[in-house]
Amino acid sequence: MDPTGAIYAAAGVAMFLAALLPRLIQRAPISLPMIFLATGIILFSWLDWLPSPDPMANGSVVEHVTEACVIISLMGAGLALDRPVGWRRWISTWRLLGITMPLTMLGVGFLGGWLLGLSAGGAVLLAAVLAPTDPVLASEVQVGEPDAVEKTEDETRFALTSEAGLNDSLAFPFTYAAIAIATVGLAPSGWLGGWLAVDVLWRLGAGILVGLGIGWALRRLFFCAPNKRFQLAERGEGFVALASTFAAYGVAELIEGYGFLAVFVCACTIRAGESANGYHKVLHSYVEQLERLFTIVILIFLGGSIARGLLADVTWTYVAVALTVLLVIRPIAGWIGLLGGRTGPHERAVIAFFGVRGIGSIYYLAYALGHANFPEGRMLWSIVGLVIALSVVIHGVAAGPVMHKLDARRQAVAQEQGDVGKASVTAV
Repeated sequence: MDPTGAIYAAAGVAMFLAALLPRLIQRAPISLPMIFLATGIILFSWLDWLPSPDPMANGSVVEHVTEACVIISLMGAGLALDRPVGWRRWISTWRLLGITMPLTMLGVGFLGGWLLGLSAGGAVLLAAVLAPTDPVLASEVQVGEPDAVEKTEDETRFALTSEAGLNDSLAFPFTYAAIAIATVGLAPSGWLGGWLAVDVLWRLGAGILVGLGIGWALRRLFFCAPNKRFQLAERGEGFVALASTFAAYGVAELIEGYGFLAVFVCACTIRAGESANGYHKVLHSYVEQLERLFTIVILIFLGGSIARGLLADVTWTYVAVALTVLLVIRPIAGWIGLLGGRTGPHERAVIAFFGVRGIGSIYYLAYALGHANFPEGRMLWSIVGLVIALSVVIHGVAAGPVMHKLDARRQAVAQEQGDVGKASVTAV
């Protein structure tokens, strides 16, 4: 039997479900990623003729598909943020990046070396891969579409969205460090100087500058072009968001900067112009739909790889490490990072807990294994796949009820204070 027709039919059904399910399960203890991960497990368990989903055998494909998904998600995250960038306004973000992420990496790296017996390079890579909050699978706890009113953003959703937008870029230097250690050894004399100069300073700086430059130019084109025929905001072309994503990412990569960072900075720069203009919603809606399509494909194949043996070698030690990462290391690191900030205790607990792991982790692992020889590659795929699967289930079950309860508590506090209009931003 020619499988082409079945594949197209299944793809059509999956897309319809992706459009309908978010509305049906909004407050239920289930998420879209859970459904499509389970779909992949079922399909690849029953249908032997489906192509191999093994990430080790298809490393290049996995790398580029997840790369596209992440950059599209980063554009969406940047466009969704109504709050202008600033030290005080984004203090929760800076705390999560400067305190929580390093603490998480230290904890994960220690577990990788101690309990899993990974090499130095492998432990550093595991730490880099599992440190960032994912901008794709964390959508259930992130801000919604752009709004003309900055004060509608609550601190919980804002912090998780902005953290996910930036920490993927900040994981890249440590991915390069893992590649360097696996290639030349642990001795700092062989890699530290070049790593600091190129992988940290140059690549981060180039990514920021490219994002600012292209974002400013596109913002002028969208809203301020002298000739109205060139003001794309007047035409409502949503696919321009994809062009913006590719332009920022491509230019940054051409000069060896961090394209992920460039895309997010570009999106934030565009969002800062004409904040009340409805074109931001058009752009965001377009990239959100594309992101959903990519996510469906990746999760189905991740489920397929699980069905075909990705977790066959998993032991109770792996399970203990995965649960410790999700339920101990990230929550404690998140709580410590947010102490003394602008969050209330309940918000702090929710932000600390929802350190979702997902598509970004798959990308970083595929990238590193394609650029250096890690003898424990199969083992790394197993532990990362397990962490992502558990994150999809644990965070997926909790997201709807927890966020609904937090919103209700925020509303109740606002009513007690007699300021119902600010319920969405009340600290709790």
